[in-house]
Amino acid sequence: MEKIIQISAGKGPAECQAVVAKVLKIFVSEARDKGLACSVLDREPGSKNGTLKSALVQIEGSKSDNFIKNWRGTIQWIGKSEFRKQHRRKNWFIGIFELDLSQSTFAILDKDLKYEAIRSGGPGGQHVNKVSTAVRVIHLPTDITVLASDSRSQAQNKKMAKIRLMNLLKARQLMEKKQAAKKQWQNHQVLERGNPVRTFQGSDFKSEFVSKSYKSNRLKAKQDLKNSNW
Repeated sequence: MEKIIQISAGKGPAECQAVVAKVLKIFVSEARDKGLACSVLDREPGSKNGTLKSALVQIEGSKSDNFIKNWRGTIQWIGKSEFRKQHRRKNWFIGIFELDLSQSTFAILDKDLKYEAIRSGGPGGQHVNKVSTAVRVIHLPTDITVLASDSRSQAQNKKMAKIRLMNLLKARQLMEKKQAAKKQWQNHQVLERGNPVRTFQGSDFKSEFVSKSYKSNRLKAKQDLKNSNW
């Protein structure tokens, strides 16, 4: 079962958007290290170069539930702003949420899809530039494009490209529904800024897990929240 994860800065400033971009890279890297298939379906650019307001990530694998559990919730970064050098705030928060795709009834028609076989990149020896195994699928009504190059089999890549496109379209439909109901991306409203599930520190984004069972961690989080304006 595929799962779709949203990494969002909510209404946070450029600093929070920078955290989204950095956390996205760490999230994808750790997922793949644990043997999970991980694909970034969509990115919403932030207000500064290299930043992201939000990202949608598809996770597949038998251990995806446990992996997501360790990420879902509020993520804290402790560090100085790279955009406002004199800014005193050092605590920044973003959110990671799982989207419920069961709410979507989006139907995809084969006649609306255009497939293109392209050459795979990366390692593969002399055959990598001769055999077109990667597949790009285009949803003609929306012009949304998804690429799959995970497998050496063109047929398998075609299947994966269609699944990823379907999930991306479902996720976008959910966002449109929420927007129509004036609830578009309200996840940031429920961020527990004083109770992060994971904390990163400094420019190197050194990571540490935060245990919610320790009173000292809760007290420290409350103090961090007092020092924060968001």
